[in-house]
Amino acid sequence: MKKKIGLILEGGGFRGIYSAGILDYFLEKNIEIPYVIGVSMGACNGANYISKQKGRNIEIPYKYINDERYISYKNFLKKGELFGMEFIFEEITNKLNPFDFDTFYNSKQKFIVTATDCKTGKAHYIENFKKYSLSEALKASTSLPYVSKIVKLGEYELLDGGIADPIPYKKALDDGCEKIIVILTQPKGYVKSKMKLQTLGKIIYKDYPKLRETMKNRHINYNNAIKELEKLEENGKAFIIRPKSKLPIARTERDKEKLKKAFELGYTQGKEIINEIKKFCEIE
Repeated sequence: MKKKIGLILEGGGFRGIYSAGILDYFLEKNIEIPYVIGVSMGACNGANYISKQKGRNIEIPYKYINDERYISYKNFLKKGELFGMEFIFEEITNKLNPFDFDTFYNSKQKFIVTATDCKTGKAHYIENFKKYSLSEALKASTSLPYVSKIVKLGEYELLDGGIADPIPYKKALDDGCEKIIVILTQPKGYVKSKMKLQTLGKIIYKDYPKLRETMKNRHINYNNAIKELEKLEENGKAFIIRPKSKLPIARTERDKEKLKKAFELGYTQGKEIINEIKKFCEIE
């Protein structure tokens, strides 16, 4: 690659399985983007992309989607979190489907996890994984508001990165990326609506007024980001990858076959665009 290329990975819960399919095809073709930044599920996808664990992003949810330790209202009632964070980031990560930390830490690729600082309402970017563990960073980035606990990381109190910076392309450009590849999980023309449950947010997050303000304006910031990205695409600085139509999958999907379908859609689209990606990245 003649230029510094950045890869930006949007979240979207299990819609991110679509992105996982694309990244798996990138791995097959040895497409190694030097700079990777992800949000929520996108951050998890990015970690597995850098550790070169093809298939892991689909294997885990496909196997555990109906395991109450992974996701269940029982978790929410007992522990205050819909997803079993300890099960996902400790039991699965270290024992059941081990993450390849050696490959990850030995990679030359730069990786950044995006979370939201509850005190400031601004994005918090985690990239020093010697100071903070990768698992804790991913836990913070994937902790959805209302159905997850706030994650304490050092002096910070963090939640899902998608609140403050759902598509962190500006961070990539600020870090010197000359061109960016952006993988979205919604089709062209999608417009984000105002975040629901804001009245409840005044109660749950009463001590975090700046977080509530960010949540209030989330849809505006998201929709503006899409417009700006499309301008960058017109100027040849961005390559946007997104589903051709609305994905047949819910944010908290429980149907295994729908997960598999979303993954296959991404994988197939990765095949279709690979030559365009190589040209964009100036790969011979």
